[in-house]
Amino acid sequence: AYVTHAPTRQSSINIQKHDIKQYTTVLAVCVFPDLLRDDSIPLDARQRAQRFLDICPQGIHIMSAGVYSSTTGMPYVVQRIAEFISKRDGGIAADPNQIFFYSGTQENLKMVLNLLSSGSGEMQTGVLTPLPYPHTLPRLLQYTRLKLVPCSLKQSQGWAVNTEELHRTVTEAREHCNPRALFICNPGIPTGHIQDRKSMESVIRFAAAERLILLVQEVYQDCVHGPGIEFLSYKKVLLEMSQEYSEHVELISFNSLSNGSLGECGLRGGYMELVNTDTAVAERLKVLMGFRSPPVLPQPALEVMINPPTPGEPSYPTYKQTTLSHNAQRGYEVLNSLKDVSCQPAMGGIFLYPRLELPAQLIEEAKTLGLPPDVLLCQMFLDKAGVCVGAGSENGSEHDTYCYIR
Repeated sequence: AYVTHAPTRQSSINIQKHDIKQYTTVLAVCVFPDLLRDDSIPLDARQRAQRFLDICPQGIHIMSAGVYSSTTGMPYVVQRIAEFISKRDGGIAADPNQIFFYSGTQENLKMVLNLLSSGSGEMQTGVLTPLPYPHTLPRLLQYTRLKLVPCSLKQSQGWAVNTEELHRTVTEAREHCNPRALFICNPGIPTGHIQDRKSMESVIRFAAAERLILLVQEVYQDCVHGPGIEFLSYKKVLLEMSQEYSEHVELISFNSLSNGSLGECGLRGGYMELVNTDTAVAERLKVLMGFRSPPVLPQPALEVMINPPTPGEPSYPTYKQTTLSHNAQRGYEVLNSLKDVSCQPAMGGIFLYPRLELPAQLIEEAKTLGLPPDVLLCQMFLDKAGVCVGAGSENGSEHDTYCYIR
């Protein structure tokens, strides 16, 4: 569990209504089509479900959770993803043949990392990533036999990506591994930092110079808040650069149901898009995905997420009822009002990542118990206040006299 600026109790009721009137209802109608005649269900939700039922095989008027899906996702859903990407990026085309739907970002990323995995010792494939990083990344790299190459970010610089530090890190890393990829989150996880165009162009030029493939996790792209803050996809920025970069830098981006506005972790579904990769990469991914068909029900749910209700539709009023931006600002202000706590404002995502100065007594107690100080602190939060937070050491942030929590 994490400390997040998730909706308050009152606003969570509103979001629950949105969920019931949107993806939950759409899924219910797909599985039990008799609900198409239920006027208590918003018309736009029934119409959306009908579109999915219409693409089922002739004579089958039900979407079963137990049937097989197309290897890389239902063609209708993949096409809708391509349309969403193109609209998001200002009309830049998205090729459905380069879009792959599977059971969540972790599974998609794991398949890509397996393709990169090779060598041992000084020839072991390395993956460069800004630190702090998602707490699941180290285990995923360990599972795929890849070397984690962290590049530290600084809170004092707003957690911004520093390409000079990236160059220094990758140069040092080549003494003990073979860096082949740069994994980066935008918005940042858990920092909430959002890169602007200039920052992304700098990262793309760095990846080109060092011959690294860009693996970009953009799962919080619809969770952007703050005045003047805008999300730009790495694909859009890359393809608007000169041909030296737009036609040669390899990029794979990821998005999923588990994060963002829906946050449905149990409905395992996500997609990745390949840009400038060799045709053999797509063919190999199809082979790997062919061993296990992607789940069916997450696909209409993801279609609802990327194509939400629009003004004039019955479900639109409840869709707009969210207080994420307000909660982010409120959490930031409260944390910075506390003694020995400092926090950068979150530009996007659902995390706040404050720094806490540790009392000497807690540090000594943690040593006695054989625990990292931030883990002990998180246990104390849970035991004494009933508040669940995540230890920053899981994100790679380990320090002697202070810690971070998420």
